[in-house]
Amino acid sequence: MTRILVVDDVADNSFLLQTLLEYEGYQVDIADSGWEALVKIESAPPDLVLLDIMMPGMNGYEVAHRIRQNHQLDSVPILFVTGYDSPAAAIEDPVQVTGVIRKPVEVDSLVMQVQAALDQDE
Repeated sequence: MTRILVVDDVADNSFLLQTLLEYEGYQVDIADSGWEALVKIESAPPDLVLLDIMMPGMNGYEVAHRIRQNHQLDSVPILFVTGYDSPAAAIEDPVQVTGVIRKPVEVDSLVMQVQAALDQDE
């Protein structure tokens, strides 16, 4: 079963993504901070990470950088999840991510982007 890690400091956002993705048949785990995400990713790498950009402590950019610096994890696809109006603004930092999902999340777009990211990784 495909495993997805959702990283967001807002429980309602995580719950929404978890509910939508589990309905689509994915196994979903939740992390509410960048630090927790890194621990989970290093102990059991998921097939995909949905990563909020704006989080206290360690933001999504820093988490993505740390994932990319670990050569055992650098191929894990990452989709940023953001409320930024423009995807270009969301990727002001040159970290390599697979794509961007805009908030508020549209179900069809979410499912298409998740599947595309997983297909790219195969």
